Amino acid sequence: MKVVTLAIRAPAAAMSDFARTWQSGKAEKSVRISFASPELLWRVLTAKRWALLKALCGAGPVSIREAARRVERDVKAVHGDVTALLNAGLLDRAAGGGIVFPFEAVKVEFVLQAA
Repeated sequence: MKVVTLAIRAPAAAMSDFARTWQSGKAEKSVRISFASPELLWRVLTAKRWALLKALCGAGPVSIREAARRVERDVKAVHGDVTALLNAGLLDRAAGGGIVFPFEAVKVEFVLQAA
């Protein structure tokens, strides 16, 4: 199963993992997208974008118009959300047009601690 893990990690820790992977020449078995803070994660992954990901999970390549139809939203608004999710690495452009959610599951990983 191809899972993407969304994590809260300091930029230095994310870069350290990147450098280690680069030096080893071996790709990680899982995909990890890191955010510097929970606030940044929730700014990128809004409730409407989460609903869009759920609608696209397992759907294969679809057009933005079709994605908007599936979530019963305006095409222009969905286009903005698709752009944000493409920039975050959660969606890919499909060959021949459209978009695709290339994962079978999403795992969100962070710890809430006392200050």
